Amino acid sequence: MHPNAGALGASTQLTSLSAVIGQVLLIAQSERVSLRKVMEQVGDASFAPVLLLPAVAVATPLSGVPFFSSLMGIVICLISLQMLLRRRQIWLPDWVLRRRLQGDVVCKAFQAIYPAARWIDARTGKRLHILSHRPFVYIPQLICLLSGAIMPLLEFVPFSSSIMGAGVALLAVGMLARDGLVILLGLLPYGLVGWVIMTATA
Repeated sequence: MHPNAGALGASTQLTSLSAVIGQVLLIAQSERVSLRKVMEQVGDASFAPVLLLPAVAVATPLSGVPFFSSLMGIVICLISLQMLLRRRQIWLPDWVLRRRLQGDVVCKAFQAIYPAARWIDARTGKRLHILSHRPFVYIPQLICLLSGAIMPLLEFVPFSSSIMGAGVALLAVGMLARDGLVILLGLLPYGLVGWVIMTATA
């Protein structure tokens, strides 16, 4: 395999959730959809759209599947690390990029969340925008990195990975929309994670 086979560049600059979902829906017209194709189409608008995908996945009941949270945590960790390093291209292992899903399954899933995406887009804005720029943006990026790294360790702590995934998703939305208020809201689930861990270990 070519050493750059897992590197993907940005084809477009997407600045809203509904725009990202719209691009995925276009790709989902094919019979089968690969993660590589999705990433090539979505691009890397500050990497936030790509970071959002595994974060949302782990926030669903899929986190109850053995080792699913660990896998999504690794993906979140890799993407966040590359955000911190200010890479121009996203790299993921080729075995991840080769994963395929039925196009109609992808289409139905993203059509279902499209109305929610439009609702979120209508309520985000350039609030506290200083938090979405350097050096302050390194804080949510680092939190996402640590969240992904710790998810495998939380595999057997009920609901902790799902709550942490919701936190990463909010941070990703805040970075995508350049909305510092949403970034601050993204910190709230981590207090809940701490409470769940303390309760589970008490």
